[in-house]
Amino acid sequence: MEYIEKIALWLTVIGGINWGLVGAFDLDFVALLFGPLSLLSRIVYILVGLSALWVAYAEIVKEKEHMQK
Repeated sequence: MEYIEKIALWLTVIGGINWGLVGAFDLDFVALLFGPLSLLSRIVYILVGLSALWVAYAEIVKEKEHMQK
């Protein structure tokens, strides 16, 4: 599980950086690398979204475990 959490965290960070670039410079780095809405771009976007959900879930579980102690 720890391995999955680290991958999810890094994908979430990458997604956050990409969104920062989109907001600041109108530059979608994922689309620049793989093409706008190409299959690879969509896979990256989906993985980043799932990773964000996983990180949020993991934090909620950790918080519940911490509160039970």
